[in-house]
Amino acid sequence: MAKRSRPTFQKREKEKARVQKQKEKESRRLESKENKAGQVNEFGDEDPDIAGIRPGPQPLPEQWDHAINPQFETKTQGDDL
Repeated sequence: MAKRSRPTFQKREKEKARVQKQKEKESRRLESKENKAGQVNEFGDEDPDIAGIRPGPQPLPEQWDHAINPQFETKTQGDDL
């Protein structure tokens, strides 16, 4: 019967490096998690992507006000229809 060979020194070093990298990665994850938990949300419980949006139709941006408000439109000679 054949004997099992012992792990070489290089294999042990590689495994130690892998385990060390896993530990560092886990510590970074925990640190990131703690940082996120410690941050104060400036919008409170509201989602920042939809903050300030109310249900129903939204007001038009200023750049589109002239399409609805006729006071901003200028008449030309051909508009007498």
